[in-house]
Amino acid sequence: MKGLILAGGSGTRLRPLTYSCAKQLVPIANKPILFYGIDSMTTAGIRDIGIIVGETGEEIRNAVGDGSRWGVSITYVPQHAPLGLAHCVLIARDFLGDDPFVMYLGDNMLEEDLCGLVAGFGQDPGRDADARILLAKVDDPSSFGVAAIGPDGWVERLVEKPAEPPSNLALVGVYVFTSTIHEAVRAIEPSTRGELEITDAIQWLIDHGNAVEHRIIDGWWIDTGKKDPLLECNRLVLDTITPDLVGEVDDLSTIEGSVQLSGGATVTRSTIIGPAVIGADAVIEDSVVGPYASIGDRCRLEGVRIDHSVLLPDVAVSGPLSITDSLIGRHAEIVHRGDDDRHRLMVGDHSTIEIG
Repeated sequence: MKGLILAGGSGTRLRPLTYSCAKQLVPIANKPILFYGIDSMTTAGIRDIGIIVGETGEEIRNAVGDGSRWGVSITYVPQHAPLGLAHCVLIARDFLGDDPFVMYLGDNMLEEDLCGLVAGFGQDPGRDADARILLAKVDDPSSFGVAAIGPDGWVERLVEKPAEPPSNLALVGVYVFTSTIHEAVRAIEPSTRGELEITDAIQWLIDHGNAVEHRIIDGWWIDTGKKDPLLECNRLVLDTITPDLVGEVDDLSTIEGSVQLSGGATVTRSTIIGPAVIGADAVIEDSVVGPYASIGDRCRLEGVRIDHSVLLPDVAVSGPLSITDSLIGRHAEIVHRGDDDRHRLMVGDHSTIEIG
């Protein structure tokens, strides 16, 4: 079985951050979102992975490389325009061949790995399936693609953002297909928004007598395409970390709870409250960091209180200043001016902010 990760989106909902950073490389607990998807595929035993890339393709190639760090082979498939998820299958035909494959949206984060989704696919002695979709129970299904399940337990219909949802089961964005999907993506027409929709391709399979299975996830699922869900995902992942103090902590500093302090990082006259991660060569002075803070490599914090936030590498913050619920891009500089010391921020790369 092969893997196909979709990483061609431009991340408009995370602008201005994604003007200069691929949204799939924004970190969760100091690890790029895309890496979690690759990890999940390797855990499921997939060793041949294709990645759909768009205008940020060079950045993604530089970050991921040839896949050797995971023990997998990576093939990059350029998508010159965002023409839909089914279009990604269409252009990846040469890579996929006739093998079954898992398709995974590169900005999705799942608590569960893919092992349960992949296990036993195509091995039902009663009726072989040509697709298996992952579903989650949601409170407002009208905001998602929704699956209707027939009395036999098979998927009988998919509806995109219905006014009257047939169920509370939303499509998560992880799919397993046999090679039959290639006929489907060639057969469908673009939707009203000009894209080849994967929901239309799966419905084509159903309409032509092909079986579509489903699995319902038990754990959390988050689309990290907006700031607040991304920060919530960071919180959930940080809740799972184990302490690992490699950097230096002086005698006037305190470490509380689960904290990961990378090599070269220094903590001086500060308190780190876990869960929190501090990147390599970061400098923390006269500050309180955490809980739920991810501080990137080479960041420098002086006189800062920060929690529930993600700082990308090379951020400099000089206080006195209190920051919460914030996502701050690479090389940003935040300098305190005046007496107001609490702010909510979403800051793009290479920005300079003076607060007063």
